[in-house]
Amino acid sequence: MNKFSFRATLAVFAATMLLSSVPSAGRAWAGNGASNGLSPAEAASRLNLLLKKELLKTESGTGSSVMPRVNDELFLRRVTLDILGRNPTTEELTLFSLDSSANKRALLVTRLLGDADYGRNWARYWRDVIFYRKTEERSGIATGACEKFLTEELNKNTPWDQIARAFITASGDVQEQGSAALIMAQSGKPEETVAEVSRIFMGIQIQCAQCHDHPTDRWKREQFHELAAFFPRVAIRRDGSAKPARFLVVVNDREAGGPGRVNANQRVVGTPEHRMPDMDDPSAAGKVMKPVFFVNGKTMPLGTKDADRRGALADWVTAGDNPWFAKAIVNRMWAELVGEGFYEPIDDLGPDRTCTATESLDWFALEFFRSGYDVKWLVNTIVLSEPYQRASAARRGEDQAAFQSNIPQRLRGDQVFQVLADVFSIPESTGPTAAPAGQNRPGAVMRSPRGQFNTVFGFDPSAPREEVAGSIPQALVMMNHPLIRAGVDGNRGKLATMLGKIKDDEELIVELYMQTLARQPTEKEITICRDYVREIDRRQEAFEDLFWSLVNSTEFLHRR
Repeated sequence: MNKFSFRATLAVFAATMLLSSVPSAGRAWAGNGASNGLSPAEAASRLNLLLKKELLKTESGTGSSVMPRVNDELFLRRVTLDILGRNPTTEELTLFSLDSSANKRALLVTRLLGDADYGRNWARYWRDVIFYRKTEERSGIATGACEKFLTEELNKNTPWDQIARAFITASGDVQEQGSAALIMAQSGKPEETVAEVSRIFMGIQIQCAQCHDHPTDRWKREQFHELAAFFPRVAIRRDGSAKPARFLVVVNDREAGGPGRVNANQRVVGTPEHRMPDMDDPSAAGKVMKPVFFVNGKTMPLGTKDADRRGALADWVTAGDNPWFAKAIVNRMWAELVGEGFYEPIDDLGPDRTCTATESLDWFALEFFRSGYDVKWLVNTIVLSEPYQRASAARRGEDQAAFQSNIPQRLRGDQVFQVLADVFSIPESTGPTAAPAGQNRPGAVMRSPRGQFNTVFGFDPSAPREEVAGSIPQALVMMNHPLIRAGVDGNRGKLATMLGKIKDDEELIVELYMQTLARQPTEKEITICRDYVREIDRRQEAFEDLFWSLVNSTEFLHRR
């Protein structure tokens, strides 16, 4: 069955002209990588060989559990959701199905990475990485600026080390300086802030050593507090003179006359140095800690100004001789796109953790460094790899080799809203996730349609995906939300238009599948739907039911 709607076919010429303007894949792919580095296609090919040798103990064999290459239709939906956070349009589906070029997948990926939705989609991902582990409930006011900052930087393809540096060294109004989000999310407290810097940018959960030596890693309590000693002079200050009130990341480089006391739960002014609490005598001032970076042992003297402390920490975290910086994002992005990380959980790396394919990850992280920490190069390489392009299957058992299939992923809250907005032509009335400038309040964000879906469907992107499950509130939203009820109403909106224009039932069935699931229905599905329409004998009601069923299907809420 290869029946497409007439208006989709009319779009082929325009779409073909669009694709013809894309440069050929390979070394011409644009990015910030080193000129002598591997192209994404070359890197993916090399990575495929390394994984085969390391996981399957053969250079040419595939192994009995390896899933076949996914078909073009499913690949298009998968990669469009992963890169842009939305389903492909009917026109894009038509174009891709008619393209017979051997490298059409590589050309598609290049085009998607040049789309502005790439930055928006992944900015929302990293926003959630930061804010799902917040300790400051008022930090919601910073989400809009954070998303805007990340969208711009990711679309410019700013190197990952520069983005990390911006978060580590940020200061200023959290509603204007998006890079201040991480510090605001942790209320400016040194211990919580450095724990998140380590977890997000190096994948090392050193916070477990805050009160005692790490129980399963080599990190000592002193090392944790030496890391916190890079941030004592930073705090969050509320500016009540502004209406509404604003919050600022501020620095205090003034030297105190004595040890003083600071209530960590009401921290509004930084302190000259960080003190490690005395566990035997909590009332004591605690030991003054010198800033020392636990990965390489490099140190700063007491009395060092804040800009120098955090600047040095940013240098050392992102340096090429710190392997955990590159490994952390490579592991995280691989897990997000393939469904399983080299390390799991994806933010729990370190020398005492077990890696699924050590040689492959070491090589991949080194190539990412050589690319100039080029995030688009990283995404491009992963989606051109064999593990990404394999058909999906359930999570493997412990006795099976890793990466032999792609693993189905639940859509994030933003993606659920986006695919519904596209299917039902729902306008994004509030712009980005946040309200307009000056009105960036948590309440305004939550009341927006996107904010409502994020509340119900959102989840911590760092959590193991097997722990992310559907819920009764999600089912109730999908069944009863006013936007969905209006969207499937045959008297108005998109369905009403389709009912009026497409008189052939089978053609309309195909169109509904293309609009919702971004694929053609199988012959069996067509038969079931056609029989249902005949049984109901009320065309509008029957297609309302079919439309509602498709958007409530498991397939709609997952990418596979």
